[in-house]
Amino acid sequence: MMWRRKSVFIVGLSLAIAGLVWSQMGMYLINVIFGVSVPVNFFHFCISLFKEDTFYYFLTIILLNTLIAYTALVTLFKVTEQFILLRRFRQKILSLENHELRLIVNQELARPNQDIVIIQHDQLIAFTMGFRHPTIVLSSGLLEILDDPELEAVVHHETHHQKNFDSLKLFVLQLISQAMWYIPVTKWAYQNYRIISELSADEYAIERMGSELGLGSALLKLIKNCFSEKSAPVLAYFADVSNESVNYRLKQLVEPERTIPVRLETKSVLVSVQVLLVLMCMFLVAIT
Repeated sequence: MMWRRKSVFIVGLSLAIAGLVWSQMGMYLINVIFGVSVPVNFFHFCISLFKEDTFYYFLTIILLNTLIAYTALVTLFKVTEQFILLRRFRQKILSLENHELRLIVNQELARPNQDIVIIQHDQLIAFTMGFRHPTIVLSSGLLEILDDPELEAVVHHETHHQKNFDSLKLFVLQLISQAMWYIPVTKWAYQNYRIISELSADEYAIERMGSELGLGSALLKLIKNCFSEKSAPVLAYFADVSNESVNYRLKQLVEPERTIPVRLETKSVLVSVQVLLVLMCMFLVAIT
């Protein structure tokens, strides 16, 4: 429950910032392209602060148009790239699928929807992929090295990612952080949601298993075999081995009753607040 509240706050904060900026950019473009008067728009107001046909007037237009074009192009590029990568990755996964093992594992784990895919691969792989209908992917190498309690704990962990649509949320937060790098808090939101989503999934697995033993031993085995994210879509995977993520997860296993802080960096907060204050001030002046 603790991690759920924090994850809702992080996702909500990031979406609110993105909604504000994207909506204002959209209204500005409507005004420029179609000539529709949009009185409440801080980009239009920013330009109106300078006298027409002056150096600063044209400089402001160039800077704002560059910022809007960059944000729009990065957003379009990342969405297209993700769609292509996910399609290719899914085809690769299906080409490696072991149908016999898939039937056996889904039957043993009582998965009526057959939503666990088993691929023939020596690496220890466990992740959840897909946005609308997330699928759990495990490797044959993983099945060989994990015992039954460990495998069950891993599946519970990935089931939480699946139910929570973490792959989609991670992609959206990553997209916002890359397109709006000038608001550092969006990067913090993405990085910390990765950590919190793993902690929340671990907590879910521990609750279902009734003990930390299966999850802990599985985690120790998998962090020795890092899954590479190169040329892969955004995934929610068990062996998230970023140093900070692993440290928090191990702390939760050792001291589950202790609250683990996930704090904002002071510099990130100050810069983000300054940027948002400037935007909001222009917004307020524009409507008064």
